[in-house]
Amino acid sequence: MALGQNHTTVTKFILLGLTDQADQKQLLFAIFLLIYSMTLVGNLGMIELIRTSSALHTPMYFLLSALSFLDICNSSVFTPRLLISFLSTDQSISFAGCVVQMALMCIHGTGECLLLAIMAYDRYVAICHPLLYHTIMSKRLCVQLVVVTYAGGMFISAVQTGNTFSLPFCGPNIIDHYFCDIPPVLQLACSDTTIANVILLFFTALVTVPTVSVILVSYAYILVTICRMMSLEAKCKAFSTCASHLTALFLFYGSVFLVYVQPKPEHASAYDKILSVFYTIMIPMLNPLVYSLRNKDVKAAVQVRVLNLNKKVICLKAI
Repeated sequence: MALGQNHTTVTKFILLGLTDQADQKQLLFAIFLLIYSMTLVGNLGMIELIRTSSALHTPMYFLLSALSFLDICNSSVFTPRLLISFLSTDQSISFAGCVVQMALMCIHGTGECLLLAIMAYDRYVAICHPLLYHTIMSKRLCVQLVVVTYAGGMFISAVQTGNTFSLPFCGPNIIDHYFCDIPPVLQLACSDTTIANVILLFFTALVTVPTVSVILVSYAYILVTICRMMSLEAKCKAFSTCASHLTALFLFYGSVFLVYVQPKPEHASAYDKILSVFYTIMIPMLNPLVYSLRNKDVKAAVQVRVLNLNKKVICLKAI
């Protein structure tokens, strides 16, 4: 059934949010406002640092800046709406607003999956083929790969969003979530959702399985290459360049698999809300911390930037 036909009578949805306890909402508002502020500052700071530090003008950090941009966009799809829900008694979202939110979620979520796989391939080339690294991972290729992540995200988003909202919605309209996620929205459809759930599972697996396979194969080759290195210093350097990326991978894919790759997504529990908070709100905040605290190049660039700022301050005071 096409979106917009007469059988679709629901004009808005009610998002129950994270809690209905009024005494908890003010505290949660402060916590999530702090998280969102840290997300914006951390990721914008990472983008600016990579842009202004010549030592970070490499394919790896170009891809990292693209990841930071994705994290800003992804977090901004969910967090502002969640913050408003803590302050307002009106928990409704329009039908069109729900469609847009789901579409943006799919675009950025798919894009992040693809980009993390590309970053794994980048580490494979850097460690296993260091002499050919800049030839293979050229600036042109990196730009093309980032464009592919968004193109792939848009395609998957069109399929998943269309799959969900092609079903009739005639009531009820209460979504037991804080955003328009696919499984809880499918539960509200007024027709059999078996095929829709199969499509959801298939296209989720279509994104996650190949990207995880690329990651696993890349790191298998990386591990073999590192083990063959004679120098302990070289081994430590290779491990350090991969540690932050591996941490980000485990955080993101772990939560995504637990939420979406389920045999019966219609039986998703309230536990999934916590996991959703983790990958939609927490991970975008944690990524810049992971990549800065566990990366020597980034820490060195931060130190140089702070030193230059201190020098400017001293010069201004002297004037």
